Amino acid sequence: MDMIEKELTSRKDEIQNEIQLLFKANMKITDWDVPEADDEKASKVLLDFFKEAIKDIEQDINDGKYKNY
Repeated sequence: MDMIEKELTSRKDEIQNEIQLLFKANMKITDWDVPEADDEKASKVLLDFFKEAIKDIEQDINDGKYKNY
């Protein structure tokens, strides 16, 4: 494992926790804005948004946008 992998691995739990917090915060905001919201549907739509964002990041990586970030 190289230095980059070691550093990111050491922060893996923190990174994953931040993603969970972002997801939960958006679920809470949805409940505030739409109290009668179907939480299961909202969670699936939100997850789709996350997946779309990940695909966009992946495309940026493939396009070389992070070579000299």
